[in-house]
Amino acid sequence: MTAATCQPIPVRELFGVPIHALTMGQVLAAVDQAIRRREQLRIGVVNVAKLVNMGRDPELAESVLTSDLVVADGMGVVWASRILRASLPERVPGIDLMMRMLEQGAGRGYRVYCLGATPEVVSTVVERIGQQFPGVVVAGSHHGYFKDEEEARVASEIRSASADILFVAMTSPKKERFLARWGDEMNVPVCHGVGGSFDVLAGKVKRAPALWQRLGLEWLYRVVQEPRRMWRRYLVTNTVFGWMVLRALLGPRRSGKPGEGQGGE
Repeated sequence: MTAATCQPIPVRELFGVPIHALTMGQVLAAVDQAIRRREQLRIGVVNVAKLVNMGRDPELAESVLTSDLVVADGMGVVWASRILRASLPERVPGIDLMMRMLEQGAGRGYRVYCLGATPEVVSTVVERIGQQFPGVVVAGSHHGYFKDEEEARVASEIRSASADILFVAMTSPKKERFLARWGDEMNVPVCHGVGGSFDVLAGKVKRAPALWQRLGLEWLYRVVQEPRRMWRRYLVTNTVFGWMVLRALLGPRRSGKPGEGQGGE
């Protein structure tokens, strides 16, 4: 149960990570409720790479697990949940959730703060939000290239902006760590780590076509765009994830108890 809802939320556990079994519409309803009640709702998203890296990085794992909601960003996670009989209803991609939150906010006057990316990219994002979602108030923005010793100042600036939503467009695990450290201090009802979504909204990076997304091949589209930087990352994480699913599928199952590959509510 999150702070922003009075009913238990169904949870599916994959590889020791509880993932909330929610649709996009249900997450958006929780977002609106958190804003109206001024209650904290920190949203975490997991894809194949993050689930693999959480097993290697305890700090990243702790940062994700302290989120109020954890949803499946990647199609590979949804497929794995179905293979392991811990079925999730659908994928809730971080970038799509951000855009739907902006659409919802356009009619409700949400105040948003944009944190992350380069100064040029975040400036373009602010401009495009104003053009595409005129009812949204951009309460402030800051690039993501600040030093660790500057975190407190950045968090203080965000608090002063009195935003309803904070979008954090930084890479993992930096964004998860920042939200875990400063979430309470910033006093923003909804915090959402959006990774590289600002680059897409600003037009710097092209997103995979819808068919590639439905087939779970967005990672391959990124490799095609940036082969030197991306091929090794995805080769390693996808291979490791495949072994994780296979071990969970062939491993011992305990009826009635959530465990690796098992689901529960």
